[in-house]
Amino acid sequence: MSHVSDLAMQADWVRGEIAVVGLARSGRAAARLMARGGLSVYASDSGSSPELEATAAELRADDVGVEIGGHDLERIGRASLVVASPGVPPNAPPFVAARAAGVQIVSEIEIGLRFLPRLKYIAITGTNGKTTTTALTGHLLRSLGRRAATAGNIGTPLTELALAKAPPEWVALEVSSFQLHDTPSIDPRVGVLTNLSANHLDRYASVAEYYGDKALMFQNATPASNWVTNADDADVQAMTRAIAGLQCRFSVRERSDAFLDRDSEQLVVLGHPLLPRHALPLLGDHNVANALTASLAVMLAEVAHRTPMALKMMAGALSTFNALEHRIETVGEFDGVTWINDSKSTNVASTLVALRGMSRPTVLLLGGKHKGEPYTDLGPELARTGRAVIAYGEAAGLIEADLENVVPITRLGSSFDDVMATARRLAQPGDVVLLSPACSSYDMFDNYEHRGEVFKQLAAAGATRR
Repeated sequence: MSHVSDLAMQADWVRGEIAVVGLARSGRAAARLMARGGLSVYASDSGSSPELEATAAELRADDVGVEIGGHDLERIGRASLVVASPGVPPNAPPFVAARAAGVQIVSEIEIGLRFLPRLKYIAITGTNGKTTTTALTGHLLRSLGRRAATAGNIGTPLTELALAKAPPEWVALEVSSFQLHDTPSIDPRVGVLTNLSANHLDRYASVAEYYGDKALMFQNATPASNWVTNADDADVQAMTRAIAGLQCRFSVRERSDAFLDRDSEQLVVLGHPLLPRHALPLLGDHNVANALTASLAVMLAEVAHRTPMALKMMAGALSTFNALEHRIETVGEFDGVTWINDSKSTNVASTLVALRGMSRPTVLLLGGKHKGEPYTDLGPELARTGRAVIAYGEAAGLIEADLENVVPITRLGSSFDDVMATARRLAQPGDVVLLSPACSSYDMFDNYEHRGEVFKQLAAAGATRR
């Protein structure tokens, strides 16, 4: 571990104590990294649990001042810097206190970048598809023999990688709008914008404000920058039209820098036929777009990634990549009904993508914590393929109001056992039961992974839990 004096941390950040707000995985890793780098750190979390108690004990062993069950707002107001965990909302009292005192707030990713000044990274953002694209990018880099990892919003904090004795040479870095808001030094080898649509309107005052944070991917653009953008998305093209640097585009509709050739059924990248569509083991045009995006980004990142041998290795890697857990993941067929886990779809646009991939009558499980979007955009696809909608959780009433004239709706409360039992009753042999909630999970579950795991367990069990 390098001492902080060897690193590109701003002098005013290290003159006093740094406060870390939120002690989930990213906050814990950031606090540990800075403490081991010789910085004075105070970390706090409003929650209280055995897991947090264990985290607090570990951090205290690294000389971190830790408080759980609340925050010392006066102490945060005296900090030289505040590090935000992405799960803590921007209007939380610690951030209000920091802003009132003029204390800068940065993301955990910003700290990771400062401690990894020589890191080569491809940064991926967008409303949908960014996690699969990030995983594909890491997979392709490793297939080329690069010492590469995936990090950021995909699950592994960048600061956790910085703690390793031998950090990776390359990182495929997924960045959310919340993280971009507080990452002023982001300057990737290649930056990727997958698509744009309304999202997180429970945390943003408007779509324009949300798009504004996405645009921060390009805040340090220069003529030497490399960007990958979606030619099929008008909002993406409007945002990136005047960005400095080389911009390459992907498309599943027309010829572009990376595109699906409908005549030959080949994925073509920078003029090179990469692999046949049938060799990509992922369903849907959205996953073709993800594969094109990742391939284009990796090929732009370094000249050596465009040799004939490199292209052959990348094609082999794409043909061995399987769908990620909780993303249009087939759980199995039980009593003639196929159960699909798409718990990661936490907004309407993502659920719409999942519905477009359905070719059989579908019972859609829709609900959770409302994120501010109407559900009416789902109407045309539900009219095409929907057997029924089960609306549940906090958003159930809004879902019912938006879709009641489109498809039969059963409105339930917040018992997922009841949701699954109802789905089993409504589905007929040959149908699909699709969990694609278009909502966040936090009214009923710890996170979308927890929601997906419960869905899979209950689907496979063939009966509700007792």
